[in-house]
Amino acid sequence: MKNYAFIFARGGSKGLPGKNIKPLAGKPLLEYSVEAAIASPSIDRVFVSTDDIEIAEIAKNLEATIIDRPKNLATDSSPEWLSWRHAIEWVKAKYGDFDSFVSLPATSPLRSVDDIEQALAKRLSTNADICISVTAASRSPFFNMVKNSENGLVELVNEAEKSIERRQDSPEVFDITTVVYASTPNFILNNWGIFSGKVTSISVPKERAIDIDDIYDFKLAEVIIQGLKNE
Repeated sequence: MKNYAFIFARGGSKGLPGKNIKPLAGKPLLEYSVEAAIASPSIDRVFVSTDDIEIAEIAKNLEATIIDRPKNLATDSSPEWLSWRHAIEWVKAKYGDFDSFVSLPATSPLRSVDDIEQALAKRLSTNADICISVTAASRSPFFNMVKNSENGLVELVNEAEKSIERRQDSPEVFDITTVVYASTPNFILNNWGIFSGKVTSISVPKERAIDIDDIYDFKLAEVIIQGLKNE
């Protein structure tokens, strides 16, 4: 099987300017995702889709293949799914068909090679259309998450069949992470959105599930990486 990894890294970032190439513990944020993809035994090629010259130069130096991402697919409001489709069509036109599409967002620098390998294996073993990564949620819609109701009151997001007195007794719920998405070109080209097909998942610990959106996430990632270096 041909398994191709894709990192989608646009130049504009309002929450943390220059995020994708900002040095994290000594190397650009983007480098962590490219290195993980290259190190994964099941990944055959690594592509970086970007609209930014500086990101492209860094990716080239890491021996990734660059996909020129159109500006209209690199805005704050452009759907990621359209960028996925563009990248797949670009690769198919230049390199032919391939079997597995793996997205490794640059904002998740702490993923492991095993996370990537597990996602690929889980999708195949469950015959799912896509495998996503999740981590245990710290709050539960059955216990301590509420929504506004009428007359200025609030109510639980999800009302359980019986009263739940402890969070541990509520149904187990998970947060979706950006660690890894493993799918197929055909599913992405012929559907719209992750949950338009059969979805499975792998679970990753919180320390590997960090999604860098702002400077606070960035600082937390730095602390974790430094702690790993000191072990």
